[in-house]
Amino acid sequence: METAPYTSDLAAALAGDVLERFLRYVRIDTQSRPNRTGSPSSPGQLELGRLLVSELQAAGLSDAELDENGYVFATLAASGNGARLPVIGLLAHMDTAPDASGAGVEPIVHRHYGGGEIMLPRSKTKLDPAVMPELKTKRGHDIVTGSGDTLLGADDKAGVAEIMAAVSYLATHPELPRPILRIAFTPDEEINEGATLFDIERFGALCAYTLDGSELGEIQGESFSADEIVVRVEGIEVHPGQASGKMVNALRLAAQIIAALPLKHLTPETTSNREGFIHIHQLSGTPGRAEFRGLLRDFDTDKLADYADLVRTTAQEVVGRSPRARVEVEVNRQYRNMLQYIERVPHLLSIAEKAIRAEGIEPLRNSIRGGTDGSRLSERGLPTPNLFTGAHEFHSPREWASAHDMASAAAVIVRLAGVWAERVIPDDTPVGSGG
Repeated sequence: METAPYTSDLAAALAGDVLERFLRYVRIDTQSRPNRTGSPSSPGQLELGRLLVSELQAAGLSDAELDENGYVFATLAASGNGARLPVIGLLAHMDTAPDASGAGVEPIVHRHYGGGEIMLPRSKTKLDPAVMPELKTKRGHDIVTGSGDTLLGADDKAGVAEIMAAVSYLATHPELPRPILRIAFTPDEEINEGATLFDIERFGALCAYTLDGSELGEIQGESFSADEIVVRVEGIEVHPGQASGKMVNALRLAAQIIAALPLKHLTPETTSNREGFIHIHQLSGTPGRAEFRGLLRDFDTDKLADYADLVRTTAQEVVGRSPRARVEVEVNRQYRNMLQYIERVPHLLSIAEKAIRAEGIEPLRNSIRGGTDGSRLSERGLPTPNLFTGAHEFHSPREWASAHDMASAAAVIVRLAGVWAERVIPDDTPVGSGG
C-alpha cells in the first residue's frame, strides 16, 4: 500500500516534526484527576509543561513560562512591522481524560494503513472501519494508536504537537507573514477546569483558536451547554445478618433511580446530531450512603434545567417509597454553548475557512457534541472557536490519529497566521472584541 499524499508541500515539511513531538508527548502521563485540590490536578501535567517551555525557548520564544497554576504561556512576535496587527491565541490542553488509563502509553505507528481492521497487541482491542467510518477514509495514511489498554492521549496532545510544530516552523521562517501569536497550553480541561484560572487579560489576545477537534477540515463555533448533576442517597446500614426490617440499602436505591431514567432516549448511545442527553457516568457507595454523577448536555441551554428536573423528580419518587431514606440532588454549572459569543464575531470562522482552503482542504463546519476550553473562554470574553486535529475515538483505548491529518492541522495553523497577518486593527481595539 502506497503512502497517501499530504495535503500540501507545507504539510509534508511539517509531518516529521509533528509526529516526533506527538510520540514524545503521549508517553507522559498527564491524566487529570476529578475533584482536584490544586491546579494542575496531577504532576504529569507539570512534567509536560516544563518540557514544552524548554522546547518553546529553544525555538526562540524567550518568554515561555509555566505559571503557578500549571499553564504554559509564550509569545511569537509578528513578522515585519507587527505593531498594528492583531494578537491571536492558539490553545490546546495538556491533560488526558480520566475515562481510561493514561499511564504507560506505548504509541504504535501503523505505516501505510491498508484499509482493514487494526488489531492492537493488548486487551483484544481493535479498530474496525466497519464501525469507524472516519477510518475508512484514511487508506494510505500513517495511523497512530496506543497498545490497546490505555488512552493514546491524542486528545489533546495532537493539538499540542501541531501548535508546537507550527510555531517552531514559523519561528525559523521569518519571511512568512504572521501576527503576534500568543500560545497557551492548559491543564485539567477534561475535568472542566482548563479555563478556570486562565488569565485572559494577561494572555492579551483578541481571539483564540483551540486545536481540539477531530475530522480533517473541522471548524466548530458551537458546543453543548453543560451541567453536572450529583445525586446522594442516604440509607441505613446494618450488619446483613441482622438487617431484616432495619436496613435501607442506599446503593440499591441509587441503582433503581438510574434504572428509572430514560433508556431509549436522552442517553449518549441513543442520541446524535443536535439531540441532548443525560449521561450517568459514575456510581459509588455502600448500603449506608451512595452517590452517582451525571452529565447534562444540550445545545439548548434551557433544556438543562428540564433534564435536572427529570433526574430530581425520579430520585424523589424512588426514594420516597422508602420513608427512612433521604436523597439530595446538586447541580453544578459547567460551560455554555459558545455559539452566542462566536456569532458576534463571525469573521473568526471565515478566516479559519480561508486558512483551511489555502491548505487545499474543504472546510467542514459542525457543532461539538461536547465542549472545549473555548466554551468557557468565549463566555468569559475571549471568543475561541475550535479546529480539527486529526484524532478520533477520544476517551477510549481505541483512540487513534492520522499522522497525515495532524500534519495538515499544523499547516493550517501556519496558513491561519498568514490570513490574520492581512488584517490591520485600530490600536485601541479591546481584548475580547474578536479583532
